Amino acid sequence: MEDRIQKAISKALKQIGAPETKFTVERPNELTHGDYATNAAMTVAKSIGGAIKIAEKLKSILADELDDLVTEIEVAGPGFVNITLAREAVALATAEADAKGKEWGRGNINAGQRVMIEYTDPNPFKEMHIGHLMSNAIGEAMARLMEYSGAEVKRANYQGDVGPHVAKAVWAVKNHKVAGGSWGDAYVMGNKAYETDEAAKKEIDEMNATIYSRSDELVNAIYDEGRKVSLAHFEEIYKTLGTKFDYYFYESETAPFGKNVVEEHPEIFEKSDGAIVYKGDKDKGLHTRVFINSKGLPTYEAKELGLAKRKYDVYPYDKSIVITGNEINEYFRVLLDAMSKVYPELVAKTVHVSHGMMRLASGKMSSRKGNVIIAAGFIQEIIKEASEKNPDLLIAEQVAIGAIKYMILRQAPGSDIIFDAEKLLSLEGDSGPYLQYALVRAKSVLAQASGASAADAPKEAYRIERIILHFPEVVARAARELAPNLLVNYLTELAGEWNSFYALERIIGGDYEAYKLRLARAFVQTMTNGLTLLGIPTLEKM
Repeated sequence: MEDRIQKAISKALKQIGAPETKFTVERPNELTHGDYATNAAMTVAKSIGGAIKIAEKLKSILADELDDLVTEIEVAGPGFVNITLAREAVALATAEADAKGKEWGRGNINAGQRVMIEYTDPNPFKEMHIGHLMSNAIGEAMARLMEYSGAEVKRANYQGDVGPHVAKAVWAVKNHKVAGGSWGDAYVMGNKAYETDEAAKKEIDEMNATIYSRSDELVNAIYDEGRKVSLAHFEEIYKTLGTKFDYYFYESETAPFGKNVVEEHPEIFEKSDGAIVYKGDKDKGLHTRVFINSKGLPTYEAKELGLAKRKYDVYPYDKSIVITGNEINEYFRVLLDAMSKVYPELVAKTVHVSHGMMRLASGKMSSRKGNVIIAAGFIQEIIKEASEKNPDLLIAEQVAIGAIKYMILRQAPGSDIIFDAEKLLSLEGDSGPYLQYALVRAKSVLAQASGASAADAPKEAYRIERIILHFPEVVARAARELAPNLLVNYLTELAGEWNSFYALERIIGGDYEAYKLRLARAFVQTMTNGLTLLGIPTLEKM
């Protein structure tokens, strides 16, 4: 419907002699303002006259163009044109939501696009923490939204299996016999020694080079075991979260390639105090970064250059989306600037999406100091709390995962999250379990229903119908803007409207029973598809 309205407005603007312009067609904040609103008149007002006058002309033309679709068109405020759909059009959308099943809401705005999305990126030898859960939830939701909008999507995970953090953990195990499997503790111990003990610092720096060269059998054995254990542990978490990656990339693979790239471009990367650096353009607000350190080892920056090329070699993408925490935004700006001179064709295809940080009342977490919230422990704690109301452990796990993902995805990209334990599992609104429970309640109604007669519709559309019809547009916008929070907000509103409908209307045995059941099915399908796109489990009971 939105597409047809867009085209009708474009045609109307041409008829009145308006220049080509960008305008919006979107759902008003209030249902009393209609089903759609456009700012088209205001966007051309400076060129051909007053906004109100232009809006009145658009109203007249649209009334004819959309005669079979709308029942009312009004001019409002400084020149908005509000459009209210006819009852038949709303009923048709409800029937479509009911009939299309899993295909309801699927679009084609990214049809033919090959997209690689890199997310999660935990480092072996360190604990996967709650920050990685943020990246995972956001990345998985974006992947599903892109797929649903027609793209071919490949999920990628880039993991730092070499570098100073690895050397610190391996050093702690080799010298202090830290219990196997406790690699997070080993890293914390090694990091503390590195910061406080000059002798240990020297040993760890030497071990870092040894790990790269694979020249010590004992170090190799400790390293290989730690890498194996870490990666296996991560896979258990991915399975719980509902993520399956297509490609895994490792710093041990990208490091030598990235080092060669830097060394082969002396016109771009300069020597400085024994290191090789990239001097960021100060006019762009960029700073200097080291790409190869004074010991001849590639840094994260050089490895990232190697990664960009490696990803394209294994999957020639049209778009590469990289999801990270916003604390490395400035670093990534420098990296992309350097990449633009080495691989300009890849920079044009790269989109960096940063997210905010998970914060506690005491401030930001730090894996160096060991006060990080461990992902596996956090998930298990929420499962334990969910099991107090859901004795079935599978249901408790699904409720917990829904709660965690909702908490993360409800925020706009880049926003920080303050962990609120009280709201996390609430059934009163603004939570994952609230959406899950609304769906379970609707399924319960349908389970109690028997065969019904023809679905005659009431004269006036129910409010919930006028929300359901916008689902395809919300999905398309969330995919276009890489903003899963738009879908979260929509589903929260939809769940609230279902609960009101459920409370106010007698569905089984009441007037228009068959139509109300169709509406319930439309709600179930819309909520099911929406939650699935967010990676939030759908349940049969709670």
